[in-house]
Amino acid sequence: MKVIYDIQERGTGPVTISGMAERLAVSNSSVSGMLRKLNELGLVEHRRYGNVNLTETGTKAALAVLRRHRLLETYLVAELGYSWDEVHDEAEILEHVVSDKFVDRIAAHLGDPVVDPHGDPIPTREGTIVERESVLLSQAEAATRGVIVRVNDTDPELLRYLADIDIGIGMHVRVVERLPFAGSIQIAVRPDKGGEEREQDLGLIAAEALWVSPEKG
Repeated sequence: MKVIYDIQERGTGPVTISGMAERLAVSNSSVSGMLRKLNELGLVEHRRYGNVNLTETGTKAALAVLRRHRLLETYLVAELGYSWDEVHDEAEILEHVVSDKFVDRIAAHLGDPVVDPHGDPIPTREGTIVERESVLLSQAEAATRGVIVRVNDTDPELLRYLADIDIGIGMHVRVVERLPFAGSIQIAVRPDKGGEEREQDLGLIAAEALWVSPEKG
């Protein structure tokens, strides 16, 4: 359910069995079996060969798990010194064993953060999230200016690469030129609005993992 919600939330296309299987690193038949069980429990809507959607009950359950996962990631980075490429797998394990009380204590200790270290919104206990306007960097037009607000956290190697080239959440970017036939995009990036710009070429795989909140005006 968490994976279904995450794919829907990022707006990268419809949720399909093959897409879920790739994300979970399991077979299509395994995903089909899981979906049948979730469908029987009233948590998903799925017809054979059709797309997958969460029901209202399924959405609430997915948000509860995402809250646990993203708060755990935030705690691991803020309090235990983990880097942003290390926390996803740790949180995957911990989210299934910690209590609601423990998660609420983490939230209170951290000051009820609204986003995790990757910029993913953290649902409240009531299941609400802070909506932010954003666009994939790979889809941004030339001359677009904005702030990096989110990064896909499913590939640790990509996160390490972004850290190596000093690109992260909160940095200001400007799209200099799109080079789709070369499989890349040229950007200018700076640590803050008044900082010095530096140019950087990004492959489209990296650009497809970054969300930018466009500057107005």
